[in-house]
This record gives sequence, C-alpha cells and structure tokens, in this order.
Amino acid sequence: MNLTYPSTLPRYPLRDGRFGSGPAKIRPTQLQDLVADPLRLLGTSHRQPPVRRLVGRIQEQLHELFDAPEGYEVVLGNGGSTAFWDIAAFSLVDTRAQCLDFGVFGSRFARAAAAPWLTPPDVRTAPHGELVLTEELEGIDTYAWPHNETSTGVLAPVRRVGATETAITLIDGTSAAGGTEFDARNADVYYFAPQKNFGSDAGIWIALLSPAAIDRASRIATSGRYIPDFLNLYLAIEQSRKQQTLNTPALATLMLLENQISWILEHGGLAWAAGRTRSLSTEIYDWAERSRYAAPFVTNPALRSPTNVTLEIDPRADTRTLAALLRSAGIFDTDGYVGVGRNQLRIGTYVSIDPADVGQLLQYLDVLIPHAIQSGERPTTEG
Repeated sequence: MNLTYPSTLPRYPLRDGRFGSGPAKIRPTQLQDLVADPLRLLGTSHRQPPVRRLVGRIQEQLHELFDAPEGYEVVLGNGGSTAFWDIAAFSLVDTRAQCLDFGVFGSRFARAAAAPWLTPPDVRTAPHGELVLTEELEGIDTYAWPHNETSTGVLAPVRRVGATETAITLIDGTSAAGGTEFDARNADVYYFAPQKNFGSDAGIWIALLSPAAIDRASRIATSGRYIPDFLNLYLAIEQSRKQQTLNTPALATLMLLENQISWILEHGGLAWAAGRTRSLSTEIYDWAERSRYAAPFVTNPALRSPTNVTLEIDPRADTRTLAALLRSAGIFDTDGYVGVGRNQLRIGTYVSIDPADVGQLLQYLDVLIPHAIQSGERPTTEG
C-alpha cells in the first residue's frame, strides 16, 4: 500500500503504537526481562524442574487471578484456541452442542462442533454487532460461545444455562481473558490463547476446567472414541498435573505469560485489569459518539467489548487508507476484521495499552479521517 503520512498534518508523540486485536502489544519490560537471562530456560527441556516450576507458577497465578473454585484445574496444551475447538469436538462434546454464532469466531467453533461423530449442533445466530443468548434444550450436553467476539467487539455474559446437571458450559475467553471480570463458577471450561491481554505469543492454549469438565474428558477418553493424542484433552490434563505439556511448548511464550500475570496481580488482579480496559475502551466509544465521522459498531452500550473496539467509519473515508496512514505514523494493526465486511477500524484496548497512547490515537483519527475524505486516496497493492 503506497500511502505515507502527509507532511502537512501534525504528528502526536506515541509511546507505543501497537493497537492490534489479534497478536497484541507485549510490554517492553516483558521483553527486557526475557532477554536479561536468556540462558535461564530457553533451549532447555520442558520436562526438567526449571520449566516445570515455571508452568506450576502459571497454574497457581491463573487460579488466583480467576478466583477459581476448589477442584478447578488450570490445564495447558500445545496449539492455540483454534486447536482447542477441535479438542472440544473430540474430548468434551458428548453428543450435541448448542453454539452461539454472533461473529466469525463463534461460527468457527460451530463448524468444529459439526464433526461427523456428533449430532449436528443447535446453532443460534445473531447479526454482526448483536448478541444471541443460549436456551436450554433437551439433548444438548454442551453449551459454547465466545466471551468476547473479537471480530465484532461484542461482549457476552458468562452464565450457566438452565438447571441441568448433565450439560457443561464452554467459554472461549481468548480476547477477554485477563482483561474482563467473570465468575469462574459459571463455566466448566474457560479457555484462551495468551497473545492478547496476557501479552504473550502464540502456540499455547490454556483452559480452566471444572471437575465436571475433567470427568467428561476422562469418560470420553476411555469410551472408545478415536481421539488423536494432540487433541486428547485428558492427556493434556494428565501432563498438566505434572506441570508440563504433551509436546515441547514455546518457552518464550510461557516466560512472557508468567511475567504478565505477575504484573496484573501486582497491580490489583482481574478487577484492576478490567477497570483499565473499560477505561481505555470507554474513551474511544465516547469519542466515536461525539465524532461526525465515526460511530461504535455495536450500538447497544451494554454489549460493547472493553478489550477491542470496532468503529464504523464514514464511508467517504476508506478504512484501508486510514489503516495504511496510521501505520505510516507508527500505529499498527487497526484494520477491521475482514469477515465482517464493513468500513471499519478495530482497536485493541487490552490491559497492556498505555492510556496516554489512546488519546494520541484519537488525535490522529481526528485529522486523518477528514484528510481521507477530502483527498479521496485509496491504497494500491503492488506485485
């Protein structure tokens, strides 16, 4: 894209311009701590005590951070949230799931739950930017939805469905975990990858599992159902009880994760993190409500995500142009999610974002949106 920030427009100093809603900002202090003693763990076996102690600390920290009930276990495995969708289809859904599809990621889990050995899922849908809720239904043994729909910026409640004692509740917490409060007692499986609020890298999934979920995984694992080892949740549970993963994990990912959880706990835990993300996102939503050129995509304030904000931009200003101009100014990854198909910007407001940088970003938008309208610029792709 051949667009650069115009020399005629003002510039605003940024500490850090990483506002991605996918892989997100890693605090410089995390990286400094990682490289301060690179020989400490990197390049060593994950089955030896030093790495297992690191895994154990992460498990203890997350149990504390989520105020997990007695009997809940923190389990780690190889892969990310995408891998966990297939893990759930193999190892957690007994016969049939009910899935909420109110964005791209909810729909992807619904496709995983349509595995040929399962009864087709009951899929409840809502238009992008809105929310559909679960409904207790006979024959459903698993209720599943995203806590935060990263593609649209819709936040869903974490709650039990009805009074059934035979169904479990699965929550994809990937873009909410570590930045949004929830009651862990209301979920049997709360799973996530750590590359958002937890300021880490990819390659790991983490799940907080209730005793009911552990029992379900154990029973299915011994039921005769074919389950590849990589997707066998009970194998991951057994390995996690030894403070390790089935296959070699990315140690840098674990080290960054432990540093970030420690930072959040030192500042006040999940309540502090949730207050910070809510403050960051509210500043952007309030700006959009006042703006002549932008509006929050999620029109119901009660449904708006605190961790990633989706903005509907005046159609006269091409958002590909805006994203390219912002990138040339040092502000990265504000593109809207391609599957939503709107003229949008998407801004991550994860806990690592510096509050001062949000104000600078909004100043850039105040000058760049009118500039894009007046100039009529469009990005071009070479090659």
